[in-house]
Amino acid sequence: MKSLKNCVQALACVCVIAAAPAYAQDIKLGALYPFSGGLALLGDESYRGTQMAVDERNAAGGINGKKIVLVKADAVDANQAVGEARRLTSVEGVSAIFGSYASGISAAATQVTELAGVPYFELGAVADTITTRGFKYVFRSNATAKSFAERSVESVVKVIAPMLKVDPASLKIAIIHEDGSYGTLVGNFQKEEAKRLGLNVVESQPYSAKSVDLSSLVLRLKGANADVVLQTSYQNDTLLFFRQSASAGYKPKAVIGAGGGYSLQETAQALGSAVEGVFNVDFPQITMKDSGAPGLKEFVTAYEKRYGIQPRSGHSLVNYVGAKGFLDALAQAKSTDKDKIREAVLAYRKPLGGNAAGWGFQFADNGQNQLASTNLMQWQGGKLVTVYPDAVAIAKPIAAK
Repeated sequence: MKSLKNCVQALACVCVIAAAPAYAQDIKLGALYPFSGGLALLGDESYRGTQMAVDERNAAGGINGKKIVLVKADAVDANQAVGEARRLTSVEGVSAIFGSYASGISAAATQVTELAGVPYFELGAVADTITTRGFKYVFRSNATAKSFAERSVESVVKVIAPMLKVDPASLKIAIIHEDGSYGTLVGNFQKEEAKRLGLNVVESQPYSAKSVDLSSLVLRLKGANADVVLQTSYQNDTLLFFRQSASAGYKPKAVIGAGGGYSLQETAQALGSAVEGVFNVDFPQITMKDSGAPGLKEFVTAYEKRYGIQPRSGHSLVNYVGAKGFLDALAQAKSTDKDKIREAVLAYRKPLGGNAAGWGFQFADNGQNQLASTNLMQWQGGKLVTVYPDAVAIAKPIAAK
């Protein structure tokens, strides 16, 4: 009996030793997002898309037969982003990091990862500066602040003015934005683009996203008789602007948000009928024409099966699409060497309209995907539907009542 017991123990040891290489073949990738604090809702929504892409890839055999393991890191601000990026690179030993929705978090984390020589795959932060610092190992799949700004001003000319049946130059435009890097970049680009197109900007005002009173700003816009308001904001300041505009009796002919709070179903529910007819320039949402976004239906079905609800915003979709692209590039690199990953990312190509976001993939030397774009949506009947460009639009724009 004793010898039999010893044999069983020896066999168990052999099995453990034989199984060890399977774990050694895992690829650890970081997932750095704001999972708590004021940015947690969209941080978590972004992570859901990344997780879905990883799970899908693992179900298909992983990366060249190796299982992907995601290591989560919660970064609520720039300071925490630095600490968590250091943990992921030096303690966890990840081969690359996905992130991170917020531009301030991404800018801080990528300072660390670049020095460590660990590739950073940005899937949602929009600040143009993230990919203009000369970094070799920072890559971004999504559109930038400049794209948001250009699409919003283009929408004034090609959508709002025709809808109102007026000359775009006759419209009085107000540009307001939160004073962080996100709002400031979009707002400045909007001013530049409006000037280039000869539009009439009557007000341009920053404010703190943490403000609890925007009444003086609202009164400035009302006094200037602004017809169109372009607002770059998060959820709380979006709600505050609409509520205080209603209190002041100010109702512009059109309001165009730039992502953030304007894309959330929770925002629409909080505002009720006041959100009807409001526009939003943002990442692609799930309400797009299927022919322009192949795989969109399948993504929504998989999301609903996993989470029991429809996607809460387009952030999960674009993180899913971006993560899938970068996972493809990692597979093509056939290595976790940073330079081979860079080479594979820069060589990665997909045509426009080739995925569930309607994007393509073609990376510039600075790591920016040049085929990512934004769309114009509008809240109609409690849903955020795509109204421009025509290739993915499912509804016509309507004037606010």
